[in-house]
Amino acid sequence: MRLNGKSAIVTGSARGLGASIARDLAREGARVMLCDILEDQGRDVARSIGDAAIFRRLDVTKSGEWADAVDEAESAFGSVDVLVNNAALIEQVPFDEVTEDLFKAIFEVNALGTFLGMKAVVPAMRRACGGSIVNISSTAGIHSSGGLAYGGSKFAITGLTKTAAHMLGPEKIRINSVHPGWMRTPQTEVVPLDWVASLLPLRTIMDTAEVAKLVSFLASDDSSMITGSEHLIDAGALLMGARDIVDRMADHM
Repeated sequence: MRLNGKSAIVTGSARGLGASIARDLAREGARVMLCDILEDQGRDVARSIGDAAIFRRLDVTKSGEWADAVDEAESAFGSVDVLVNNAALIEQVPFDEVTEDLFKAIFEVNALGTFLGMKAVVPAMRRACGGSIVNISSTAGIHSSGGLAYGGSKFAITGLTKTAAHMLGPEKIRINSVHPGWMRTPQTEVVPLDWVASLLPLRTIMDTAEVAKLVSFLASDDSSMITGSEHLIDAGALLMGARDIVDRMADHM
C-alpha cells in the first residue's frame, strides 16, 4: 500500500467524489480525516472506513476552522502529509441569472476554500519535511464548459495550484490539480448522463472511484517528481468539445 505511514485531510468527503477519495486513500494505507459540513453523512462514511478514519465538521471558508482541523489531524495522526481540497459548490445558470451573492458563494467555497486549506496545512507539512496537496478542479477549469461562477472558480484553482507549487517546491511540498469530467455523483443526478456518455470517445461516464485512484497516485511518493501539473480525467470529453455538450444538454433534460 503506497500510502502507508501517511495521513490526509479530505474536504467535501461526506458523499460523492470526496467520499471515494477518502476510501481510496485509506485503502492505500493512509489515515484520513474526513471534513464536511454534512455531519451525519460524513460520520457515516468515516465509520464505514473504520479505524483509519475520523470525521470533523469543517466550513472551508472559515480560516479558524481550518486551523483547528489541521491541529486535530496532526495531534491524532502525528503529521499531515496530504491535503485534498475537494469541497465545491456547482451552478449552471444563464449569464443574466448569476447574481453577486451566487458568484461570491461559489468563489468562497471553491477558490477561497482551496487557498485557506493550503495556507492552513503548509506549516504542518513543513514540520513533516514535505507533503502533497491535490486540488480538485474540473474540465471547467481548462475549458469553458461550466457555469460562469463555477468555471471561473475552477480556473482560479488551476492558477492557485501552479503558483503555490512554484513557491513551495523548494520545501518538498508538491501541489497538483485534478480535472474530472462528468461523474455519477449526487450533484449530477439531474444531468442526462447516459446521453452524455453516448457522445464521449470512451462512451461511458466515470465512477468517482476512478478519479480517486488518480488522487491517491498524486498523494503518494510514486508521483514524487510531479508538481504544478493539471491532470485531466474525463473519458475524452474535451476532445468532443465539452461546451458543445453542455449547450445541447438542455434539449435532453
